[in-house]
Amino acid sequence: MTILWVHTAISLVALVAGFVVLYGLLTSQRLDGWTAVFLVTTVLTSATGFAFEAEFQASHVVAIISLIVLTVAILARYAFRLDGHWRWVYVVTAVVALYLNVFVGVVQAFRHIPTLTALAPTESEPPFAIAQVLLLIIFAVLGTAAVIRFRPAAAIASGRTSPAGSLPNRP
Repeated sequence: MTILWVHTAISLVALVAGFVVLYGLLTSQRLDGWTAVFLVTTVLTSATGFAFEAEFQASHVVAIISLIVLTVAILARYAFRLDGHWRWVYVVTAVVALYLNVFVGVVQAFRHIPTLTALAPTESEPPFAIAQVLLLIIFAVLGTAAVIRFRPAAAIASGRTSPAGSLPNRP
């Protein structure tokens, strides 16, 4: 039971940090501290998710995909320092990692919130599918906007962010 609470707490931190990072991407701010928290807690969320099912499940597939995506995001951000095409690779993989966290959150909501469970008890009913399709559309739009807008070098040159990229400059 303790691992469930730890996993849930880490997942919630990952979600909050992920939305802060997404805001940073949309406003061309690197948000270095939040990014590190998001990436570390999202890796931990995916890794600890393997502790809950003895046999291979769909949740394991999502966790494996998430860990692969996170590996690319971490390499793009820290090893390749967002240079050239690594900027958009990082944005796409960070947004996909957040999407996968929210996707799993929606699945968990339909499993554990009685009203949602009643609407889609087997997770194959229209309300569940509609929720997941809307989520995908929202993240596709936000991800596209983030790829277009996240240009941290331009933001630093214009004085819109500090060199560390974590806080906006105040006039």
